[in-house]
Amino acid sequence: MKMNGDYRKMYNFFVDNNQIKKNRVSIIGQDSKHISNVLRMQKGEKIYVCNKETAERYIAEIISLQKEEVLCNIIEKVDMTELKPNITLFQGLPKSDKMELIIQKAVELGIYEITPVEMKNCIVKIKDENKKIERWQSISEAAAKQSKRTIIPKINGVININKLKEILKEFDLVIIAYEDENKTTIKDVLTKNKVAKKIALIVGPEGGLSFDEVKNLNGENVKVASLGKRILRTETASLAMLSMIIYEYEL
Repeated sequence: MKMNGDYRKMYNFFVDNNQIKKNRVSIIGQDSKHISNVLRMQKGEKIYVCNKETAERYIAEIISLQKEEVLCNIIEKVDMTELKPNITLFQGLPKSDKMELIIQKAVELGIYEITPVEMKNCIVKIKDENKKIERWQSISEAAAKQSKRTIIPKINGVININKLKEILKEFDLVIIAYEDENKTTIKDVLTKNKVAKKIALIVGPEGGLSFDEVKNLNGENVKVASLGKRILRTETASLAMLSMIIYEYEL
């Protein structure tokens, strides 16, 4: 379906599968309050509704607004907005404010999951991990709504390098951004691996990945790549990689 200007301005909301019954959608909780009290939307206005479980996306028309529920009629099913391939970011733990920026922008650019990783050069330690993950997940949801995603990317718990090495076996392609790589570029990697459907991106923290960490992560599906002639900050590197993948696969 082609999107015109009006559709681009519509708000985006996520619901559980059980909130959709036939051609009706029930929006409850904070989203219903946001629609009624903050956005002050009215009957007849249209919104996007995304099924969290199936990632299906609909245009729906508001037919009633009550204190705890906004009820909508489904008008039509529309195309998903997800990036192909499926991409997971393994981000070396940076300072808290940088991580929040990375999550927000990576979600806007199409990331599927983000996993924080404890690395040798990390300078921060998370004290209350559950609380922090909850905060990061809320940032992911807000960014998914704003960028009209059809899924809410998951923010996983913190892992270490050894655990990361095990997980990487699940991916078709793993790209490690490494500042000391001077032969292979990310363009080389993407050009030669256009059939990859599940990609992992690995970015170090402020101090970068150590040589031993890069060596430890080496595998058949792992490619170490340069992002260019300039040294990028950790919060820039992951976003640059995602932008390059969008250009290669989608534009």
